[in-house]
Amino acid sequence: MATPDKQRCRWRTLPDRRALDREAAAAIRAAAARAIAERGAFHLVLAGGETPLGAYRRLRDATADWAAWHVYFGDERCLPPDDPGRNSRMAADAWLDHVPIPAAQRHAIPAERGAVAGARAYAEVLRGVGEFDLVLLGLGEDGHTASLFPGRDPGAAPGSPDTVAVLDAPKPPPERVSLSAARLARARGVLFLVGGEGKDAAIAAWRARGDIPARAIAPPAGVDVLIASAG
Repeated sequence: MATPDKQRCRWRTLPDRRALDREAAAAIRAAAARAIAERGAFHLVLAGGETPLGAYRRLRDATADWAAWHVYFGDERCLPPDDPGRNSRMAADAWLDHVPIPAAQRHAIPAERGAVAGARAYAEVLRGVGEFDLVLLGLGEDGHTASLFPGRDPGAAPGSPDTVAVLDAPKPPPERVSLSAARLARARGVLFLVGGEGKDAAIAAWRARGDIPARAIAPPAGVDVLIASAG
């Protein structure tokens, strides 16, 4: 991995998933308010999986300047657009379809085209986008984040492409599109949301500076990690 020793983490353990949901939603809203006040727009990258669902559901009832929000995705499975396994479908059902973010500012990854074509198309979407204001990420039991899996180049080196075509993911479906570690790190804020069973070994490896993909995300401002206690 090219950049693991550069990552700086701020760890926070919360008592349960409800606390994680509450803190994550509050962090997203605060980042949005700050970005809109300073730059007139909020560029947010969403995480998939089940961990962020509670935070997304909280946001559907929030008061916000939704017209200034621009939403992207950190990764996507190569499935039809309406497949329930899609990250974009999950986020739409839980939150995005319930708030007036303009359709042109919701940037789903066209992974239904296949990993290679989808990655190429999303790189074009991102071409004119500078630093993200906030990137949300999760953590898998094996230490993966987005669709950056162990044993594969996460694209952390300077000059890495913005997107990665994943053809052999170790969990189904095998084809995916992911933002590279370098592109995910081009952000003013990166927030990892860690919940669910079976994450203790990955967290321990991360804290011990082990060689896991989550450590490849190294933005200049460091990363914040919210962990929901299993107890």
